[in-house]
Amino acid sequence: MNDEKVETAEKEYDPFEHRKVKKPNSDLRSTANLIKASLGSGLLAGPLAFANSGWGIGLIGTIVVGVICGHCIHILVKTSRSCCVLEKKSSLGYAETCRSAFSNGPKCVRPFAGVASVFAEFSLLSTYVGVCCIYTILISDSVKQLVDRYAPSMILPVEYYCLIILIPLCLLCQIRYLKFLAIFSIVANILLVTTYFICLYYIFGDGISFTGRKAIGDPARYPAFISTVIFAMEGIGVVMPIENAMKKPKHFLGCPSVLIVAMAVIVFLYSTLGIFGYFKYGDVLRGSITLNLPIDDWPAIAAKVAIALSIFFTYPLQFYVVIDIFTKYTLPHIDEKYHKITQLSARTIGVCCCVGIGIALPLLEQIINIVGAFFYCVLGLIIPSIIETVFRWDNSLGRYNWVLWKNLVIFFFGFFSLVSGCTVTILDIIEILHRKTQ
Repeated sequence: MNDEKVETAEKEYDPFEHRKVKKPNSDLRSTANLIKASLGSGLLAGPLAFANSGWGIGLIGTIVVGVICGHCIHILVKTSRSCCVLEKKSSLGYAETCRSAFSNGPKCVRPFAGVASVFAEFSLLSTYVGVCCIYTILISDSVKQLVDRYAPSMILPVEYYCLIILIPLCLLCQIRYLKFLAIFSIVANILLVTTYFICLYYIFGDGISFTGRKAIGDPARYPAFISTVIFAMEGIGVVMPIENAMKKPKHFLGCPSVLIVAMAVIVFLYSTLGIFGYFKYGDVLRGSITLNLPIDDWPAIAAKVAIALSIFFTYPLQFYVVIDIFTKYTLPHIDEKYHKITQLSARTIGVCCCVGIGIALPLLEQIINIVGAFFYCVLGLIIPSIIETVFRWDNSLGRYNWVLWKNLVIFFFGFFSLVSGCTVTILDIIEILHRKTQ
C-alpha cells in the first residue's frame, strides 16, 4: 500500500529539505529550460506533420498528444518524489526512479529493478544521441542554404558543414551546470520565437490558401504525424535534472506550475505554426519550415540564422543528458585529480560521435520521425506509464483501478505509435535510398 507508506514516510522525511543544489535554478529559468528542451527543430517540423495528418486531425491530435506528454511528465515527477520519500533520498534521476519504483513495487517485479534502470539509461542515451544528431543536421542545412546562395563558389555537401560546426559545438558543450545553460536557453527561446514570428510573417504576407488543404489526411501517414509531434513536445529526458536543480521544486507541479506553463506554450506554438504553415505551403513542405522560406529576403535570412543559432545554443542542454549518464557511471571510478580532464575528453568525444552519426545519416525528416517514433515513445510514454502502475500496484490504483486502465491506454498508444511510426519511416528511407541509386 504505497500511498499509506508514502504518507507515513513524509512525516519523517521531506526530500526538499535535504536537497542541496550547488547552483539552483529559478522558476523562470526552469520554465525556459523545459520549453527549450522540448521545442526546437520539432516546432519547425510542425507544418510537415500537419501535411501528413490534415489540418483538422493535426489540430486535435496536437492537443491530445500535448496533454498525454504533459501527463506522463507529471506522473514521472510525482512517482520520483514518492520514491525519494520511501528511500530517504533528496532527489532521483530518471533511471533511479525506475529502479526505485520496481524495488518498491510488487514482490514479483522487484528482481527486475536493475534491468529497469539499465533499460531506462539506454533509452535516455539513445534518445538524446539521436536528438544531437538531428540538431547537427538542422544547423548544417541552414548554414549550407545560406552559403550556397551568397557564396556559390564555396558550395559544399552538408556533411562538410557538420564538420565545420564540430569545434564550436565541442567548446559550447564544456558548460557543466544547468544554471549557466539556462542563460543560453533563454537566448535560444528568444531566437526561436523570433523565427516563429518571421515564419508567420511569410505565411500571412501573401495570404494563405485553403485550396487542396485536407482536414483529414491519408490515415497511412498518421504515424508520421504522431512521431513528429511526439518528437517536438517531448523533453522528458531533461525533466528530472531540471526539477532536481530547482530552487523551489514544489513549483514544478501544481496549478499554475512550471510544467503547465511550459506545456501550454509548447502546444500553442506548435499548433499555430503547424496549421498555418500547412495552409501556406501545402504538401511541398520540408523537414523545417525555414527551409521553405525565400532565400533572397532579409527577414527570411534572419529566420534561418536565428534558428541555426537557437538550435546551436540548445545543443548543450540536450547533450547534458548524454554526459550526465557517462559521468554517473565513470567518475566514481576515476581519481578526483583526473575528473576535469576526463570531463573535457568525454564531452569532446561525445560531440564528435554525435556529429559523426549525423554525417552518416543526413536525412532530417526521417531521423526526426525515427527518434520520435521509437525513442521518445519508449522514454516519454511507455516507461512512465509502466513505473506509475508498478509503484501504485498495491491497493493504490484508485477507484475501479482507473490508474491501471489509464496507463494501459497510454502504453498501447505509445506502442502503436512506436511500431507504426518506425514502419512508415523505414519504408520512407528505403524509398529515398532506392531513388538515389537509380
